[in-house]
Amino acid sequence: MSFTVRDIMNTDVITIREDATVREAAKLMSEKNVGCLVVMRDDEPVGIITERDILVRVVAEGKNPDAVRVAWVMSSPIVKGRPDMTLEEAARLMTSKGIKKLPIFEGGKLVGIITLTDLVRSQPYVVELLEDILATEPLPPRFQKLIRPRRPLRMRSTMR
Repeated sequence: MSFTVRDIMNTDVITIREDATVREAAKLMSEKNVGCLVVMRDDEPVGIITERDILVRVVAEGKNPDAVRVAWVMSSPIVKGRPDMTLEEAARLMTSKGIKKLPIFEGGKLVGIITLTDLVRSQPYVVELLEDILATEPLPPRFQKLIRPRRPLRMRSTMR
């Protein structure tokens, strides 16, 4: 049986206005225990802001999170997935675009979101699928840390 994005996507997508401050975004992420927010302009998704965006574009640069607006930090344009995509298609799209969170749209409407973590948790074979994709396709630099050389297992002696 083949699973689709619809089978694993989270339909409770947390959003924020593009004119909100980065502090408001960080507080909302913390309250909702999520790693990203879909950014809205006039009820239309226009981007995504992640914890990493805040870390790299605000904290590391010493900017004031009360003065910086979400629109200045978000990633845009938004990469869109579909609920009828296979998990392999979603994994390939995310890998090729170098993203870890994929908003899902149906009929032009935001209906869910999946993360790389969701893909890994969804089925045991997805881990092997991701390894195959990462081993055969050009890898964005931020995904390099996902590929680790395999080391032989060492047996530890319990006798001293």
